[in-house]
Amino acid sequence: MSIASSLTIAQPNPDGSLPVPPAPDEAANAAAQALQREAQFEALQAQVAQLQEILAKPLTEILAEHDKAKEAAAAWDSFGAMWMLSQRAMRRVAMDLAAQQGVSEQEVVARALAYANQVLNVEDEDLGGTVAPAQLAHIARHKAFLRKQFR
Repeated sequence: MSIASSLTIAQPNPDGSLPVPPAPDEAANAAAQALQREAQFEALQAQVAQLQEILAKPLTEILAEHDKAKEAAAAWDSFGAMWMLSQRAMRRVAMDLAAQQGVSEQEVVARALAYANQVLNVEDEDLGGTVAPAQLAHIARHKAFLRKQFR
């Protein structure tokens, strides 16, 4: 590399003064910022492409997907309400029967937690056939979350 190729000719500012050359780490910083801006630009382009893909669909198709999502959410909401009601009713039955037998609420809760932990920690435990195989598979998919809940 010759000295002539490594020289940069400074262009004077409009007022006639000469610009101060940037420090070497400023140049590296500027290059890093340029790379970061380029990565952000590419990410934004990808997002725009995804939005273009959605917007390219006919409005009826977009609305149909939205309606299906709303129906699914409503079904899950109804299922959650049904589940909560059945759990509360079964808890009431358990507490009434326990009271008739002189068993405390704490003992009933302790037994329920023990059964839940047994299902979570013992392979193929179905509580005497009361948990169906499909339900066991569903529980298995969520074991990590459920173990936190049933400590």
